[in-house]
Amino acid sequence: MIVAKNIHKFYGDLEVLKGVGLTIKKGEIVAIVGPSGAGKTTLLHILGTLDAASTNKETSVLINNQNIIELKDKELSNFRNKHIGFIFQFHQLLPEFTALENVCIPAFIANKTKKEAELKAKELLVFLGLGHRLNHRPNELSGGEQQRVAVARALINNPDVIFADEPSGNLDTTSAKNLHELFFTLRDKFNQTFVIVTHNQELAAMADRKLEMLDGKIIN
Repeated sequence: MIVAKNIHKFYGDLEVLKGVGLTIKKGEIVAIVGPSGAGKTTLLHILGTLDAASTNKETSVLINNQNIIELKDKELSNFRNKHIGFIFQFHQLLPEFTALENVCIPAFIANKTKKEAELKAKELLVFLGLGHRLNHRPNELSGGEQQRVAVARALINNPDVIFADEPSGNLDTTSAKNLHELFFTLRDKFNQTFVIVTHNQELAAMADRKLEMLDGKIIN
């Protein structure tokens, strides 16, 4: 599913990632943990095509056998839209749009019809317990509801993998627990793959596998 080799990342003279490699299987939920500054989010962004690894001829990042490092900008954008979903700590919903409209946006980018996009978005929002909140804007939703809308948006194009960066970091304890359980429900229902950066030890303990980072390397 994901095979990454020899990932380096420099910011000036600072080496943030020091030859990271990992393999993640289809349908696996993997938690990446470690102290602040260990390189977790940088690694997640490179795996998710939001950032690029520093140039190194031995570096490769394969998602479903496609080496994303070889893709041009437009190809990379298309690949990201079709194959990757993102969930961030702050939901990143557009405030002027309803829950339904926010979820539809990636589908519209993928040239889905309005009817097709809305049908899929409604199906996901109902599945996530938000069928009664379709036409509410983000400021009319609770934090947990906003994050579930973000989850639906991440799922709308049936991505191969979802990358989540501290997805429950801005939620209360109950909402965080519900979100964590939701990830496993989605994996069981859709065979969804999740790569999650988290400081939440409960979520990390629930994962199929926990990768610990320190000083730009995976240490276990």
